Amino acid sequence: MALKYTKTNLKKIEEIFKSHDFTVRYERGQFKSGYCILRDKKIIIVNRFFKEKGRIESLLDILQQVEIQDDKLSEESKKLLVVIEKGYLEAAALEESH
Repeated sequence: MALKYTKTNLKKIEEIFKSHDFTVRYERGQFKSGYCILRDKKIIIVNRFFKEKGRIESLLDILQQVEIQDDKLSEESKKLLVVIEKGYLEAAALEESH
């Protein structure tokens, strides 16, 4: 089951970061990857011109780089992480088969 690019899922992913004291902001900037992470200040800046799909994909990329602790997550966030992990595993399996 793939993650759908909806505003609801975007908010759910943002909540995962908020539970770890990160601030997610959408601003203009010259980001080569479309986002910037200020680890010391726990700020994530994503290109504000991205639509939901671009914002979600950027946050998913960042999610792989940040350490997530299960004890800080709500049950809903834990379920979302399981869906995200399944999507990555399925994508990896498809790449290996080609």
